Amino acid sequence: MQEVVLDQKKVRGQVVIRILWQTGATSEHQIQRRVQSYDRDYGELELVRERITQLNAAGDMDRQIAKILNDEGVRSARGKLFSYENIWLLRHRWGIPTAKINGVAANPPRWPDGTYSVQGAAAAIGVTAQTIFDYLAQGLVHGRQSTKGQPWQISLSSDQIDQLQRRLQRTRRSRKGAS
Repeated sequence: MQEVVLDQKKVRGQVVIRILWQTGATSEHQIQRRVQSYDRDYGELELVRERITQLNAAGDMDRQIAKILNDEGVRSARGKLFSYENIWLLRHRWGIPTAKINGVAANPPRWPDGTYSVQGAAAAIGVTAQTIFDYLAQGLVHGRQSTKGQPWQISLSSDQIDQLQRRLQRTRRSRKGAS
């Protein structure tokens, strides 16, 4: 071989390979290009970005956005269905903030469905918000987020609140005794 030329723009989705042999002969081959991102097709990338931005601005969550795009026939860069993880990654890459279930307002102590926000649960038990995050991680309280980045909705009964307050008192007493 004397020279090899790759052309990714001659045929969309294809790589055209032209080989110049030392004998002076040439041959041309085409192979399917594996697309790893939308960065190669700017027009399609912009359409996806605009649609995600519109749906996000309308208050749709990542899982809902993925479903809508899939229903509309839009496919990921690899030609597959969107998942909420794809949407989350694209939003972060493009700097699109997560739509909030309560807009820009502060989280209320309790949500309309009766669940607690982190701040509300902390106030009800008498601990800091960080302690509630620790309790969530330890499984001492249970909550859900509609999607990553959304406020927590924590289910707490009055019995659970009493139980956690008693646990807190035992912990505080044991620390005083150890001093």
